[in-house]
Amino acid sequence: MKQKDIYVQNMTLGDASAKWQKALAAISFFTNRKTAEIPVEQALGLVTAAPVVAAHSSPAYNAAAMDGIAVHFADLSGASEAAPVHLHKEQFVPVNTGNNLPAGFDAVVMIEDVHYISEQEVELAHPATPWQHVRTIGEDIVTTELIIPQGHKIRPIDQGAMLATGVTLVTVVIAPKITVIPTGSELIQPGNMPKPGQIIEFNSRILAGYLNEWGADAMGASPVADDKEKLRQALLAAAQDYDLVVINAGASAGTRDYTSTILAELGEVIVHGVAIKPGKPVILAIINNTPVIGLPGYPVSAILTMRLFVMEMIYNFLGMQKPAPLKTTAIMSRPMHSAMGVDEFVRVTLGKVGKELIATPAGKGAGAVMSLVRADGLLTLPAGSEGVGGGEAVEIELLRPLNDVQSTLVSIGSHDNILDILANILHKDRQAIRLSSAHVGSMGGIMAIRRGEAHLAGSHLLDAESGEYNISFIKRFLADTPLQLINLCYRQQGLMVARGNPLKIAGLQDVADRKLSFINRQNGAGTRLLTDKSLNDLNIKSKDINGYEHEEYTHMSIAAAIASGSVDCGMGILAAARALDLDFVPVAEERYDLIIPKIFLEDEKITTLLDVITNNAEFNKLVQNLGGYDLRDCGKLMYEQ
Repeated sequence: MKQKDIYVQNMTLGDASAKWQKALAAISFFTNRKTAEIPVEQALGLVTAAPVVAAHSSPAYNAAAMDGIAVHFADLSGASEAAPVHLHKEQFVPVNTGNNLPAGFDAVVMIEDVHYISEQEVELAHPATPWQHVRTIGEDIVTTELIIPQGHKIRPIDQGAMLATGVTLVTVVIAPKITVIPTGSELIQPGNMPKPGQIIEFNSRILAGYLNEWGADAMGASPVADDKEKLRQALLAAAQDYDLVVINAGASAGTRDYTSTILAELGEVIVHGVAIKPGKPVILAIINNTPVIGLPGYPVSAILTMRLFVMEMIYNFLGMQKPAPLKTTAIMSRPMHSAMGVDEFVRVTLGKVGKELIATPAGKGAGAVMSLVRADGLLTLPAGSEGVGGGEAVEIELLRPLNDVQSTLVSIGSHDNILDILANILHKDRQAIRLSSAHVGSMGGIMAIRRGEAHLAGSHLLDAESGEYNISFIKRFLADTPLQLINLCYRQQGLMVARGNPLKIAGLQDVADRKLSFINRQNGAGTRLLTDKSLNDLNIKSKDINGYEHEEYTHMSIAAAIASGSVDCGMGILAAARALDLDFVPVAEERYDLIIPKIFLEDEKITTLLDVITNNAEFNKLVQNLGGYDLRDCGKLMYEQ
């Protein structure tokens, strides 16, 4: 098969889903499910394969609902405080809660209302009603009455109801047995240090975890190398032993992507290529009446594609309705352009800023697994849409409870490792507060404050003329916003270089003169301004820096690029260099502040954060341990307007 022939024409999501459902129905995938009769005590979380009815009534007899005496209600018809009724021993019987009501009696009087004259005589001052304080036969449920329906996930209360009505065995659906086969010669197991070209295999763990969460019995298989015969044997064996097979990677059109070819040889490829982003190269196939899902190798693509095509399969297999997604409306913090012709699924973080719920893209890379870790929801940009504008209201599918989202403290601005410490302390000590950080640079943070999209922004913008940090930019761009500028730290900025500084880099002059490779921060970042000022002070033009246009968005990303050997050096903070065991050439100490609009100063999330940075000994210790920080003014008001 030629490279260009690997893909069939990309289908719309709707057409692909319909074609796949038709193919599954043709092999009776949803009706050939297996069932088993098991003890009720072992059925928690499983799904009923048939309706469950009561074996006997509950209660099975008329039972006293109170401690007291059983009586004939007619004997008390004239009782009052002015004319109490006296009953003799043949007219009442002492009972405790749950006792069988003696034959012939039809009411219970609470012990608190009984005045014993003697063991044989009582005085009662209130009338009784028929079946007062009596649980009658079948009051809860009557023999043959439905307890729980077919397709019901069994809860603890359901177990109790079944046992109470004499049901000790229940027929349940056996969860679909699924294997997740990771493919790729480059894969190694977790716990091993990857060498260049190797990748730790974690996708199968993620995918199996989601499958189990949805009700399947799933587990990851050992990785299969990029070898056609090994892959063929693995697929044949899996199709024989499992109800459904998920194969991860090899679905695209690379020279070692054999999955579609082998599936076509062994069975039938129903769909290959769907107009979605991420997840375009998904394969939906059938081998010997066993569905096989070929997922892209990138984790985000694999997860989102599996949600689209496999989640509903599992629920339908179990005879259950897939839960309707929880949705909310939010305001987009910035424009999002859509890839025309595909349904695009955008991960977003959410936070309630003032009265509005704000959505911010969490990252676009299909391999960026942390974008899903941080994501609060998914924004769908339909095929044919050009995208959404900043400030536009959009519908978001929630990936996290709305209560969690509404208690999120939204920080947009410059990246600093201290924010991770703050996030952990806030979550650990005050679990109602969650810190969500979007690293868009200091200027991006100022613009977010201006648009009302953040509770606070981290900033370290240096005014080259005055040597002052942040204030001139606040006056220029946030003149109409009442705010406080509160110091978080002073930190060491400099050139991060490989361990031992093998190239003997002494400063930016070396980078320019020796044409060393450099990695820069994005335009608008405070570190970018510091770099530009440092170059200007040395009369170095940006075009003389090899890699000046190569940008990253965080200090840790810069450090990772240097640690991997991709570049020789980059500007960043000492803490990031230490975190990845790099050497550091100091350039300057800078001030890093928090910009906080006054409307949020009384917000509990902000007051808690300020309390942590000024009074929390653990915070102070952890920051000092990072290296390169000075907290001499931490929590101090630097400017107010």
